Amino acid sequence: MTNKPTAGDQEPASDDILAAERVVMHIERLIQDGHVKPGDRLPAERELARQIKVSRPSVRAGLRSLAAVGILESRHGAGSFITAGPPRLSTGPLNLSDVGRGRGHVRLAPGAPGLPRARRALPPRGRAGLAQPRAGRAGGDGLDHGLRTAAAHRGAGARPQGVGRDAPPHLRRHPRPRRRARAARDERAPRPGAHGPGLGGGLRAGGTGRRRPATGEPMKITGVRARDIRFPTSRTLDGSDALNVGDYSATYVTVETDGGGEGHGLTFTNGRGNELTVAAVEALKFHVVGLSLDEIKADMRGLYRRLTVDPQLRWLGPEKGILHMATGALLNAVWDLWAKAEKKPLWKLLVDLTPEQLVGAIDFSYLTDAMTPEQAVEILRRREPTRAAREAEMRAKGYPAYTTSTGWLGYSDEKVRRLCQEAVAAGWTHIKMKVGQDLETNRRRAGIIRSIIGPKRKLMMDANQCWDVGEAVRQMRSLAEFDPWWIEEPTSPDDVVGHAAIAKAVAPIRVATGEACQNRVIFKQLLQAGAIGFCQVDSCRVGGVNEVVSIILLAARFGVPVCPHAGGVGLCEYVQHLAIFDYIAVSASLEDRVCEYVDHLHEHFVDPVRIVDGRYAAPLAPGYSITMKPESLDAYEYPGGREWRSVAASGSAARAY
Repeated sequence: MTNKPTAGDQEPASDDILAAERVVMHIERLIQDGHVKPGDRLPAERELARQIKVSRPSVRAGLRSLAAVGILESRHGAGSFITAGPPRLSTGPLNLSDVGRGRGHVRLAPGAPGLPRARRALPPRGRAGLAQPRAGRAGGDGLDHGLRTAAAHRGAGARPQGVGRDAPPHLRRHPRPRRRARAARDERAPRPGAHGPGLGGGLRAGGTGRRRPATGEPMKITGVRARDIRFPTSRTLDGSDALNVGDYSATYVTVETDGGGEGHGLTFTNGRGNELTVAAVEALKFHVVGLSLDEIKADMRGLYRRLTVDPQLRWLGPEKGILHMATGALLNAVWDLWAKAEKKPLWKLLVDLTPEQLVGAIDFSYLTDAMTPEQAVEILRRREPTRAAREAEMRAKGYPAYTTSTGWLGYSDEKVRRLCQEAVAAGWTHIKMKVGQDLETNRRRAGIIRSIIGPKRKLMMDANQCWDVGEAVRQMRSLAEFDPWWIEEPTSPDDVVGHAAIAKAVAPIRVATGEACQNRVIFKQLLQAGAIGFCQVDSCRVGGVNEVVSIILLAARFGVPVCPHAGGVGLCEYVQHLAIFDYIAVSASLEDRVCEYVDHLHEHFVDPVRIVDGRYAAPLAPGYSITMKPESLDAYEYPGGREWRSVAASGSAARAY
């Protein structure tokens, strides 16, 4: 179930939308394969419904959409006739629910006929959803992996254009021909409140975002670039745990605009396979290229839905795995672009949005049995009166952190001892160690760490999914004498029932998990089952800022503290924003809340994290703090970067390769 639309703006159910899109794609295939050509009459609605196995209303919805873009025309009493052939047809994303409300985009190939007729055919509130791209602006080229086919099928060779706006009120009331030129100019001006609890009218009141100085037009996304970045951490065992010793890697995304501004995002990976996430970004980027920042701001939830409910790519998830991680990188880059345009750090951008605007960015599909949009708005609204004081506190003191850098599983006892002594001297009050399969080793290392940090500091343990339920209970009952505050990822991240059983068996030790949870639905189930005492959402494993905000709100509704997962490549830079936002706008509490910190790879970022007295200093630079230095990108891009060429030449290839 999605966010409830306002009266008069009813959104079709997602099943109906997908059924209508099946009709569109079926007819497109008939045209492309030469089974029908311009002038031919299509089969009757009843026959199309039988062939495609959809309802007749879905057939009619698909036919209306194709008629709106000039692909066919319906003749009263005679049927539907093809008017455009394959050279003029672009199989891009025809988002039927959005076209009807003027939110989405219909894509025409350069020179496609019938644009004026398409505008007249659309209902007034849908006219602004139709735009014709300029020729010669190709995107999606260069795919060299299995996702090439999926991207090409969705028309990656043509540039998508989308307006995502309702027509202005005067045009809706008086859709006379002489107003059409004005309508084209005014497409980007939304009707106040048109998007209900979304990001429409309220955001407009706060400012329209950056515009190109020369023309005054909104900043438009012209390209998306994904790069395969890998660091040879396996040589030093930084980041090693019970299951992972690979090289820390990231798919790094740059969103380019016609005004010269850029947004950056990444998704952290670990070892081989990073090229698959790069390919997934390439397959998804046509949903973003061609949109203006104003369009995105007006319907951020719509963009999330287009990326996650693509009927040609959804089979790769849905909303999980490589494709979802690529979605997170893309969305995070868009949020970074937005924050930079507003000249605010990401946390401040989120804090300054109204409750309705924030909730409007969330996809509530599969969540409403645990939290409705209205309940989410109420969580945010009750914190508004005291937000300013908490913001001032964060600016002055920062957010409390804990260190993981002392206890990687591959470190020797001597190195662990030295690092723990340094951590105590530096003032750290929360320290985490890795645990593995061997109970004797776990007990020995826990004894070393506890003897150095003393009884008052918090000790956390992280199993990184290496146990089954029974082994987790056995190990933690033995390790309980070292007073662990939590056990992190004791078993499979998908085993909700197992986590609940462990939590019950090892109490008062609390269970923490989330870094490998794939979406908001798994978090919902963990919270509903009472399976976790700490929510460790990852900033890019799920679908970017949009989905992270929904998970933070879910955790608040269930009274579970959020301690975001960090480390990796750029995760500390990301999560400082999320933790600060949570405190200021959602939880209003620092009780049992600390944010993970790992001391490596920060030197590769333009605005790296700063730790002061065991706390994250609030970042103040505009954006999401994830922009990497050009020299680091050039050095560590795989396989042709300078560092990787050096590794190959020396013959000392990193362990993961």
